[in-house]
Amino acid sequence: MPEEIFDIVDAQDQVIGQATRSEVHAQNLLHRAVNVFLFNSAGEILVQLRSATKDQYPGCFTSSVSGHLDAGETYAKAATREMQEEVGLTAKLEFVEKFTGNADNAYEHTVLYKAVTDETPVCDPDEIADAHFLQPQELINQIADSPDQFTPPFRLLFQWYFEKFL
Repeated sequence: MPEEIFDIVDAQDQVIGQATRSEVHAQNLLHRAVNVFLFNSAGEILVQLRSATKDQYPGCFTSSVSGHLDAGETYAKAATREMQEEVGLTAKLEFVEKFTGNADNAYEHTVLYKAVTDETPVCDPDEIADAHFLQPQELINQIADSPDQFTPPFRLLFQWYFEKFL
């Protein structure tokens, strides 16, 4: 299977080149990613445990859905694709915020979306070892108690979201 190709972007999120996934991560090049917070009608958020085979943050908890944009792909298309690939769901996505890439968020210009669904996720075992819904306050408590069990980009996104909306 050929290695994924990502757009390399500048500080303003303009494409300046392309590189393989491994090159982008090894050289800490700015690139693009999406995250989706999936909530159920009870207000719980789905968190996923990344599989042990992931190249970054294996075995850590992260957003309901998270992934990179393929070269030439839009943020919205990537969010829809990743949601289908990772958890087997389709839901109406709502744009929440765009964040500039930096060392704290793995050099990823990131767009955060949210969606509400009561459908049961069907997780891709190559991507996700486990997934479950939690009340937001419970998640905040778990992050505070064991921050290293969560990916740094997710900790930043969820803390921001919690302070702004919950």
